[in-house]
Amino acid sequence: MSHPVAAPVTGAPALPVIPLRELAPWALFFGLLGTLILFFVSADQGAVSIPAGTAVHEWVHDARHLLGYPCH
Repeated sequence: MSHPVAAPVTGAPALPVIPLRELAPWALFFGLLGTLILFFVSADQGAVSIPAGTAVHEWVHDARHLLGYPCH
């Protein structure tokens, strides 16, 4: 008894190919955005804050403690 040969599957969806040239600006944008968010959460104490005062520090206060950053 021989085994039947399966027919090749047709109509399978192909994965889209995204060129690096189109992906690079988005990767740069989200990398810079992530770095900015990390700065505000981790390092901003009001001394080098973009808006003057401690407003940003107060907005991210709980996130700082959740991530393990001491702030007072």
